[in-house]
Amino acid sequence: MNTDIKLSMEQVIVETAERLFLEKGFSGTSTTDIARKAGCNQALIHYYFRTKEKLFNVIFEKKLIFFLEQLLKVHSESVGLKERIRLMIESHFDLIAANPQFPGFITSELLASPKRLTALKGVLGDKPNLLIESLQAQIDAEVQKGGVRPIRALDLLLSMIMLNVGLFIYYPMIKNVGGLKDEDMKKSVESRKKENVIMILNSLKPD
Repeated sequence: MNTDIKLSMEQVIVETAERLFLEKGFSGTSTTDIARKAGCNQALIHYYFRTKEKLFNVIFEKKLIFFLEQLLKVHSESVGLKERIRLMIESHFDLIAANPQFPGFITSELLASPKRLTALKGVLGDKPNLLIESLQAQIDAEVQKGGVRPIRALDLLLSMIMLNVGLFIYYPMIKNVGGLKDEDMKKSVESRKKENVIMILNSLKPD
């Protein structure tokens, strides 16, 4: 087996495992399931990743780091506070729209295994603090100008995240109960993104 084939099969295993973990969770997915769907044997999975948990952690950490880096990327742009917030909300919303299973997946897995949160802190390092500090500095500068009301950056981020995540957590229920077609839901999703931006920006208006 040459290197290209090895790397290709390793990637197939990761992509297959990701789909199954998102669909069934860690406990509901076995290496037997992954091997069968990936078209390989369990021994190969153990060769690359040793255990199911190590394979899961590779995927779990990759997803979270990707999401966080997208937010940090927005912060590197030289734009005003309100435009930066709009970009953050829209970027975060689009990421979730492309990965609608992820919010429920991350919540359930962290609740099922709190030790993953501790491990995650070690992987992320100072990135969350850098995000909060950067946003807080710009908020404070804008408060001094009278452009926005005083608010903690953490509270602002939590509001943004909860608004964006909420739609996708309840997406299946909204679609089924409301009897909405896929096209109707697509329009609702786009409308919700715009409304979330408006709500957050309106909440920052000075008293």
